[in-house]
Amino acid sequence: METTNDIRICDKCRHVRVKTMVSKLQKIAPGSEVKVGCKSYCGPCSLYAFVFVNGRYVTAPTEDEAVEKARRFIK
Repeated sequence: METTNDIRICDKCRHVRVKTMVSKLQKIAPGSEVKVGCKSYCGPCSLYAFVFVNGRYVTAPTEDEAVEKARRFIK
């Protein structure tokens, strides 16, 4: 049975590029849909790159670090 991941990123975040972030997330979670849109997480979003993965907000100074930290929450 295939598990589905709930992965979301913000298209307003200044610390990520949507196109590259979606590509990186799809590599670590093949077959998962990455939803793009405002997550109303503007305080931390203005300071860090972040990914919402399966109920958890994962933040890091860079896009690559956020993706790497998100890896542990992928099903």
